[in-house]
Amino acid sequence: MKKSVLTRYRVMAYVTGVLLVLLTAGVIAKRLLGMEGAAGFTTAIGIAHGWLYVLYLIFAFDLGSKAKYPFGKLAWVLLAGTVPTAAFFVERKVTREVEPLVSGAAPEPAEA
Repeated sequence: MKKSVLTRYRVMAYVTGVLLVLLTAGVIAKRLLGMEGAAGFTTAIGIAHGWLYVLYLIFAFDLGSKAKYPFGKLAWVLLAGTVPTAAFFVERKVTREVEPLVSGAAPEPAEA
């Protein structure tokens, strides 16, 4: 597996996670705190998160299929972008599991 597959997944996981946390804060400010200016913020962040989540899905699916994840694990990775802060924890776990598969990591030379 190429390192770029993991890198683009990691970038989109962080972007999606940050946008989802901002969206959650905006919805709380708008609905619970009644802040007038939060409506525009929430709309803009919601649209950005929606479009970028589609990219996250594509990159996460690509990574999961190349890492040969079973369906349940792949589903959890894909859904991590919908639960606030879950993307950060799932990204960390996926990175630890997939890094040994990255072709950039050269195998240790065999000793004779």
